Amino acid sequence: MGLFDFLGSKDDRQQGALKKLARKLTEKYGPAENRQKVIDQLGEMGTPAALQTLCQRFTVVAEAGITDQEEKESALRWLVDAGRDAVAPVSAFIREQESGVAWGLRALAEVARPEEVVQVVTAELARLGAVYMRDPEKKLTLLAWTTEHHAGAGDEAMDRALLALLEDFSDDVRIGAARALAQRPLTEASREGLLQLLLRSGDNARVRGDVLAALHALGADVKGHRPSVEPLLVEPWFLDKDGLVKRRGE
Repeated sequence: MGLFDFLGSKDDRQQGALKKLARKLTEKYGPAENRQKVIDQLGEMGTPAALQTLCQRFTVVAEAGITDQEEKESALRWLVDAGRDAVAPVSAFIREQESGVAWGLRALAEVARPEEVVQVVTAELARLGAVYMRDPEKKLTLLAWTTEHHAGAGDEAMDRALLALLEDFSDDVRIGAARALAQRPLTEASREGLLQLLLRSGDNARVRGDVLAALHALGADVKGHRPSVEPLLVEPWFLDKDGLVKRRGE
């Protein structure tokens, strides 16, 4: 074995160094100055691997709330200052991590074009639609972002991702998907998907209420399902003569 084999490759040494920095960065009970030092060090390095490691600060909550917020804002500033160089590392962080995704989205929105952010979110929602997660935090974060920032765009890929999430294990995820669909252009697929969720949720008042609200917001009728839907309606919801979901008093 030669000397360089013994020492390891340059890439191996760099990866090892970044792992050590990541441990210090995510030590939530450690001294704040230690974490800040690592944040600055990674930001100054500015390599894709360093910037993706920097994103890991978003995954933990430090003991002191004010300090935690300040450190995350500091990490965010470094990523924003990196500009386009941060797009790939932050996108990878959003794909690979389950926590801290809201901060990742904030960073990505600052350095990427809007359509690039949409592409990352859509792809991740599509992937997660087939994944069981005991903690649905990531799905809910992505759904909330979609409802707030991307509601009106009518691309089929996003619709497919949201429709798959109507069948999620979590009530909150199903509700989040229904709310996101309610902000988007009505399609036959979304109408039918929401109606099927309503029929499956006859004994689930939370989900049922949000699905009815979504159908109402979309101006969707219950064509083909009226006999099954009518028994599920409670005040203030009713069906008009055209089978449209209406709210009494409006």
